[in-house]
Amino acid sequence: MKASPKSLLATLRGVRQDRPAMWLMRQAGRYLPEYRALRETKGGFLELCYDPEAAAEVTMQPIRRFGFDGAILFSDILVIPHALGQDLWFEAGEGPRLAPALVDHALESLTAAPARLDPVYATVARVAAALAPETTFLGFAGSPWTVATYMVAGQGSKDQAAARRMAFGDASAFGAIIDAIVDVTVTYLSGQIEQGVEAVQLFDSWAGSLSPAQFEQWVIAPNAEIVRRIKQMHPDTPVIGFPKGAGAKLVAYTNETGVDAVGLDETIDPAWANAVLPSQLPVQGNLDPLALIAGGEALDTAIDRILAAFPDRPHIFNLGHGILPDTPIAHVEHLIRRVRD
Repeated sequence: MKASPKSLLATLRGVRQDRPAMWLMRQAGRYLPEYRALRETKGGFLELCYDPEAAAEVTMQPIRRFGFDGAILFSDILVIPHALGQDLWFEAGEGPRLAPALVDHALESLTAAPARLDPVYATVARVAAALAPETTFLGFAGSPWTVATYMVAGQGSKDQAAARRMAFGDASAFGAIIDAIVDVTVTYLSGQIEQGVEAVQLFDSWAGSLSPAQFEQWVIAPNAEIVRRIKQMHPDTPVIGFPKGAGAKLVAYTNETGVDAVGLDETIDPAWANAVLPSQLPVQGNLDPLALIAGGEALDTAIDRILAAFPDRPHIFNLGHGILPDTPIAHVEHLIRRVRD
């Protein structure tokens, strides 16, 4: 059974579908042989992100293979600090690096480079021209707290300690970093919308590391400001919020940020979410990526539990976080059949 035209976009606008629309976080990436083949010809990851022809091709690959209801822009959340003036590169096997790290350099030492975002806008325009009418085009950006953790430490970390220490010890300096990220993110998302994306998602991958008070200050408040400003410029563009690890703080997040839909990570009980979130708020999620790798009965049980949790609510079927590189393609195909049939 196929989805109705633009079922994903309709869901984000609050219309429940006969069967949930589907897309998967990180659906364009290393688990696909066609991605790995293209990556070999293009060199580094950042070079791939900034090559509009190649990035558009990567965005389209999972749509061609699986027919997902949504295509998400292939890029990276760290293009924002790159545009703010930090150097950005990726160490093989170790992840991203940013310099100078703001743990010991002032934000004012950076020289903004907004033109670094221009290739991303060119990618958006290419994909928008290529997508079939029934496929919703999703843009995205990292949320300010998560982006700031990389900017402060100069790399990823398990506990985001450098950013948390700065937030406690020098809230003014840390707030200035957050404000700068908010400003560029609004410009960036608006640029994506102007070039053709139909909805946007804010990824807050490290939201779970904060106390309730810090969560209010560094997750809810900055995201609410982004949503407010995006809605002023693009009132018809839905915004999905994804505060990974928020747990019970998800209720305050949905009530206070103004997002049109909320993503649930794999640690959230979907039945609990259905009971406590606003009744018609669209939700997205929340299959554990490891259940998708496991396959078999474990996968089927997890799928059925999620589908049963939202009997009346607009629901987009997705993972609780990004698809993992060793995910069998056959399991993705099974997931699609199970949800759609």
